[in-house]
Amino acid sequence: MDRSEERIALFMDFENLAIGAREALGGALDFKPIADALASRGRVVVRRAYADWNLFEEFRRTLTENHVEMIEIPQRIGATRKNAADIKMAVDAIELSFERDYITTFVLATGDSDFTPLVHKLRELNRRVVGIGVRASTSALLPPACDEFLFYESLVGVEAPKRDRRSTSRTRAASPEPPSSIDELVTQTLSGLQRSSDGVVLASGLKRAILRKDPTFSESEYGFRGFRELLKSLADRGVVELSEGSARGDPEVMFSQKGGQEEEAFRLLATVVGNARAKQRPLSGLKDGMRKADADFNERSYGYGGFLQFARAASAKGFVELEWSDEAEDYLVGLPD
Repeated sequence: MDRSEERIALFMDFENLAIGAREALGGALDFKPIADALASRGRVVVRRAYADWNLFEEFRRTLTENHVEMIEIPQRIGATRKNAADIKMAVDAIELSFERDYITTFVLATGDSDFTPLVHKLRELNRRVVGIGVRASTSALLPPACDEFLFYESLVGVEAPKRDRRSTSRTRAASPEPPSSIDELVTQTLSGLQRSSDGVVLASGLKRAILRKDPTFSESEYGFRGFRELLKSLADRGVVELSEGSARGDPEVMFSQKGGQEEEAFRLLATVVGNARAKQRPLSGLKDGMRKADADFNERSYGYGGFLQFARAASAKGFVELEWSDEAEDYLVGLPD
């Protein structure tokens, strides 16, 4: 047995997941996409689903074929049944974490925020926690608590709900995706890793750091089949560079040494400074000038934590000169002689 592979225990709050899929996607929950997503992450050694199975008879055969142990929680009056299912699932997960120390990852298939304390406790016990939930029925509190969170409708094999054009247009208008958001997320994370380490950042480490920042991150949301494909796209656009890493299939990621988009931004800064009547311009207000010249400019897209850090990098590469002025109580930016 490969001791390096993840050993996974799956706990499903089946009622939460099935009802969420039915209401949000208009169809029955399909277990196969969940099984496939977990199979790519490691070896699933425990599969348990909790529900009153008299209410979900149509799922019994599918779950049995997939070797899922169905834990019966009989229906009771009021909210007692739901509380009983939550408590039983939480107790079983904690018990298993002590009895089976070889289990490295717990997968909680639920969108219920009541399981957030369970997530915290499992992570205290040095277990990795992955959540799975339907986006519309997942509490905003649960995903940030997990090491990784997968939205069911984003899994490969799940059919997207059919909406009319008007409802689709409203959805897109309500939550547009900034085109540079993925660039910013990758470059900021890469910059932070380079500052806190010896500078060598592998793709696998970069992906783990991104998931720590945003457990809901999935490259498929941006149209990529895998993280390496995403990095290849960024490399083709000059955002990052890839080189052979210490392990096969795990390339080293670094900022482009050829300049690329970052160098164009430095040139733009020099142009904005050069267009000023004065020989030097105060740093404060200079960012507004950059955005007037390029409405999409954002120093964070290049991995810088702030505009001062960006200006210092431009100065270090000889595009501008930067000096502190006690009189102006600000940095002054000018062009090299």
